[in-house]
Amino acid sequence: MSEFKPTYFPSRRPAQVVACEELTDGVVRLTLRDAFIAAHARPAQFVNLYTSNAQRLSPRPFGVCEVNGDEFTLIFAVIGKGTGEFRGLKPGQTVDVLGPLGRGYDLREPADYVLVGGGLGVPPLVRAAQELHGRDDCHATVLFGYRNVHFADRYAAKYSDDVRSIDESEGNVITILDRWAEERGIAGGADGHLLPCAEGERPVRILTCGPLGMMKAVSAWGRDHGVAVYASLEARMGCGFGTCVVCTVHTTRGILKTCVDGPVFNTAELEGWEAAR
Repeated sequence: MSEFKPTYFPSRRPAQVVACEELTDGVVRLTLRDAFIAAHARPAQFVNLYTSNAQRLSPRPFGVCEVNGDEFTLIFAVIGKGTGEFRGLKPGQTVDVLGPLGRGYDLREPADYVLVGGGLGVPPLVRAAQELHGRDDCHATVLFGYRNVHFADRYAAKYSDDVRSIDESEGNVITILDRWAEERGIAGGADGHLLPCAEGERPVRILTCGPLGMMKAVSAWGRDHGVAVYASLEARMGCGFGTCVVCTVHTTRGILKTCVDGPVFNTAELEGWEAAR
């Protein structure tokens, strides 16, 4: 259930900075103008940003958060000198970009989608909510977990009327998943399967992105409740388009590359996740 990506995209090129704002301490929302990325970026696809320092050879990959006309936004944490440079970008300046890259979530199936994100894993899920918005054959429930500040709720709320979030003082995403399941009358069974959908009832699909431990817990929750889970993996990448073979992942289909075979995978095919609890 990984959506096909475009078979062509322009080479590395400058994109104009439209806006750059700090949402909370160390978390930045950057808006760039690039008509091709805005027109083609599917949920969970990412773009590479390149610093102006020629000694920093590797780009920084960021999942696309929203698109609007010929503009797109990114939300990222300031970790080191590269992301620190991006935080200092001003409107009117340019930054080199490449993308969109990877295979994103496949949202073609009519379903009730539950978008479960944690921390800086929320941008691809905001984009998924945006893509699902206005469709009569789907519903999007957004469940976000934060360390403290709920910095992305307002963006997801533009595309879903069911946005719920939690921080470490209250619990975690499994806490709100359990609450959602109780409301829906969904209970985990010994066989790990849901009752068949009633006629006309849409299946449930979970899309997740965030810290690895969180995604493994969501995958285990889905397995226990008979719900398929599709995770957008995060990985260190040297190139972002399959050449450097740095971002490998072990799957039931063999060793694959996160950047070109993913970043979205059905968690049932990820080796080592079956033991997660």
